[in-house]
Amino acid sequence: MHTDKRRKDFFQQFSPKPGQPRSLLQKIVTFAVAAGVFALALMFSVVVFALVLTVGVVAWGYLWWKSRDLRRKMRENPPGGLVIEGEVIREVKTRDEPER
Repeated sequence: MHTDKRRKDFFQQFSPKPGQPRSLLQKIVTFAVAAGVFALALMFSVVVFALVLTVGVVAWGYLWWKSRDLRRKMRENPPGGLVIEGEVIREVKTRDEPER
């Protein structure tokens, strides 16, 4: 594959030479790029948080609205009455069966 030497030299001028410390300009550019990436990530996270919060509030509102009739009925008839739990066995008489 053919690579243009001028393009290769252009990008190599920004990389530090082996064994050399980074220059002040390289440190400033690195810091600016890192701060920009952090700000961009923060903006996207705020947007995602707002979307999730909005979907959650809409879902809660939908469930609240759909259950309002059930809540009204429960307020009118509180569960303080007699509740018998268990099974019910019912014997049904047929016409052919004599009474006992």
